[in-house]
Amino acid sequence: MSTLVAGGAVAGFLLGLVYFALLAAETRAFLDRAPLSRHLLLLVARILPAVLLFWLLVQAGAAPLLAGFAGFLLARAFVVRRRTV
Repeated sequence: MSTLVAGGAVAGFLLGLVYFALLAAETRAFLDRAPLSRHLLLLVARILPAVLLFWLLVQAGAAPLLAGFAGFLLARAFVVRRRTV
């Protein structure tokens, strides 16, 4: 059980890093007036892994899901602090 919780936290953190990097890329694409196809590609590349990971964590139980979400939020805080400092 503790392995699933730790794995969920690590997976959530890694997903968060990728998710927010892709969100930044999508924001840059929007500001650069990139074609719609690039926006859609970045959107799918950002949302699909998040849905899949959290679905897998739901299947594993409440503790891994909460740990994964905590890791995801920790990655968000890490990315926001890194970009503002």
